[in-house]
Amino acid sequence: MFLLFLAFISLVVLLSKPQPVSPTLVFNKPKINLDFSILDSEQFAKLESFTKLETQFAYEAVDDKGKILSGLISAVSQDEAKKLLENMRLVVTTIKEVEIGRVNPFTPYFQVEPPPVVVPPTTTTRR
Repeated sequence: MFLLFLAFISLVVLLSKPQPVSPTLVFNKPKINLDFSILDSEQFAKLESFTKLETQFAYEAVDDKGKILSGLISAVSQDEAKKLLENMRLVVTTIKEVEIGRVNPFTPYFQVEPPPVVVPPTTTTRR
């Protein structure tokens, strides 16, 4: 009985004609006011241009005690990074730009390791 009712409702829905919709398009123009007076302000006149981006460099260097140090330093160029390290009284042995990104983008940043399985000691009884 229920299946017959369900079949009847399905036929009514599938065979009915859709209601006509008016083809008028409505465009609501956004109300945006742009204030360009900021370009004439004193704050805008004092802005400095932003042309040089710093990149990271991996380095190995030797300090004045002979200890080998390694790390990362941010600078505009490799020569600038070398100068910064020399100002820190380090003798640079190697320096290279750090590549941005990952070799395989599909590897997760972290992996959840399952906890180690602890096997309880078995007790043996001798007879």
